Amino acid sequence: MLVDKIPETIDAVYAFGVAALLALLLVPAAEWVARRVGAIDYPNERSIHTEPTPKLGGLAILVGVLVAGVLFLPDGSGFRGDETRAILLGAIVIAAVGVVDDILELHAGLKLLGQIAGAVIPVGAGVTVNSFTLPFIGGVAPGDVDLVWGIDLGEALTVFGIVAIVNVINLTDGVDGLAAGVCVISATSLAIIALSLDRNAAGVLAAITAGAALGFLRHGFPPASSFMGDTGSNLLGYLLACVAIQGALKTNAVVALFLPLLVLAVPILDTGFVIAKRIKYRQPIYRADRWHFHHRMANLGFSQRKTLAYLYGWAAVMAGLALALRFVPYSDDRGNFDPLWTVVMVACLALALAASVYLIVVLEILKLRRVRWRQMVRVGAPVASPDDVDRQVADELETGEFRAVDPESGEYRALDPDTGEFRRIESG
Repeated sequence: MLVDKIPETIDAVYAFGVAALLALLLVPAAEWVARRVGAIDYPNERSIHTEPTPKLGGLAILVGVLVAGVLFLPDGSGFRGDETRAILLGAIVIAAVGVVDDILELHAGLKLLGQIAGAVIPVGAGVTVNSFTLPFIGGVAPGDVDLVWGIDLGEALTVFGIVAIVNVINLTDGVDGLAAGVCVISATSLAIIALSLDRNAAGVLAAITAGAALGFLRHGFPPASSFMGDTGSNLLGYLLACVAIQGALKTNAVVALFLPLLVLAVPILDTGFVIAKRIKYRQPIYRADRWHFHHRMANLGFSQRKTLAYLYGWAAVMAGLALALRFVPYSDDRGNFDPLWTVVMVACLALALAASVYLIVVLEILKLRRVRWRQMVRVGAPVASPDDVDRQVADELETGEFRAVDPESGEYRALDPDTGEFRRIESG
């Protein structure tokens, strides 16, 4: 690509292919490195996998991103070139923090500092949100508010946002292929949105992110031969955050603020739910547990692939809603609504709402109620009425402590979500 040349739309397709191919081919090399340095994920009480698995697959994602980025993103001394170099340099820093964490298991505070250091690099080069539009309020310009040491509020919020998305994707990475698959869906949607807004550089970066995640997914889909580890999940979260800033949030349209939130709704909701639980029970928010959506589905008896099917589907529906908001011409932006397209938009909203309600409420509560009733009947547990089951289900969903049949004793016991151990249910 010529110096400072603005990427064409077709570059996104080529970049996607290069990133995907490199990640696909280099995962075995990353597995070899992981075994050499001892970066192996051994099954524990929180694990869903059953075999020791190398966890530096994110290195293959990094190489795919860097090579495709050098080939297809802007380069040179211009403004866009500076941002490109900063984003790629920040990607290296973020991935390096992940590598150290995958090998040595860094303390949460040190990991956070490393993530902040990586996020500061692109923000310092101009990858920031200086202004945006809020419904019923109008334009908001955090970039005009100076804080300390020459840092404005827009830059501080952008660093916070990047680090937040990094950890959102990291916390989602608990089932083989979940984070990678969700990132493929999210990055592809953001690429389409960015390209439609003529933000081609952001669109190409999103395509690179989607391609690299897809290339890894061939090895990370269950049963996985490799995990991306924090190396990959941190990197993908960082790239998605940069894409969201460059491809949507820098526009002043009201809807632009909500598009990335919809695209990333599933991992954001999952992380928000888990953090709220940890705060409620006065546990450190960085402490690992079994309250994530995928853990709860496993407790309900879902296989890994079935869990992926449900969560991929949910992510696709929410991404589809974001695309509908971008492309369905239901309004002329002056308060005039087209009746036919408005009906289409309402249908899209209803579908997204129904999918969310089904996953969060029906799947978590009603299905759990049926499962618990069958288990109680099968093991002869005393059940006075369906209300007993409802109370038990409510308690399980509230505390995160699930009950199941102990496969060793055949008895109905409490399953501790943090240790994976069974204990006898106390009578009365």
